[in-house]
Amino acid sequence: MLIAALAFSLPGFRTGEPAPPFPDPPTAYTYREVRASNGVVLHTMKTSPRNVRLEAVSTNVLETRRYGINGGFFYNGDLLSIAVQNDRPVTRERGAFGSGWTNVKYSRGTLVWDGAARAWSVQQAASAGELAVSDRSEYWAQGGISMSLRDEARWAEQAAKEAMPFAADRRMRTGLVYNTGLNVWFIVSPVPCTAAEFRSAILETVGSGTLVDGIFLDGDGSSQMQCTEVQLPGDSRSVYQMLTLIN
Repeated sequence: MLIAALAFSLPGFRTGEPAPPFPDPPTAYTYREVRASNGVVLHTMKTSPRNVRLEAVSTNVLETRRYGINGGFFYNGDLLSIAVQNDRPVTRERGAFGSGWTNVKYSRGTLVWDGAARAWSVQQAASAGELAVSDRSEYWAQGGISMSLRDEARWAEQAAKEAMPFAADRRMRTGLVYNTGLNVWFIVSPVPCTAAEFRSAILETVGSGTLVDGIFLDGDGSSQMQCTEVQLPGDSRSVYQMLTLIN
């Protein structure tokens, strides 16, 4: 059964419905819903890396009154993935457990926007202190699992090395990808799929052949998106970090 057909417990919300009218909502993005040949449905938000802010939250994305998607992995409110902006974790101090300074336990794929160099990269890192950037006061970085979009032969091996959870299970999925034009896409599939199916659907339908790389974010019930065109609450759970649009 398609997740998109189900009602969730957040009051007044159904998956796929437009957002309620917020005052001065962000508009500097392009939304698309696409269906790949493998049946995976993707909801995508394309924007500029300069229009992205990483934030700590403690509720469902749909309750934040922000436009964006869920971020990295977490446990009991502690962040298990890197989430830093200008060398500051999104919560607490540098180095503190659960602050967003580290990819806890593993060196994992981390999407880095180097604002000073105007360059993207996916770096395998255990902590934000290991990231290579031009200016530590002008970058943001989001941890996840490497997609290795230009390495068809070894992407699954690399994801397994980074301890990707439930790669072979059909679950809701979230990802971040970028292209040669320096755009970034927030992507959520509310239709359960494997990691391979999600990745394949992205390569087929997003970016018109210009994609360079990206990362998988936390998925399943954490796969959440909010914008004017659509609301996707996952399984209605709270998440503890998200990527939001500034404008």
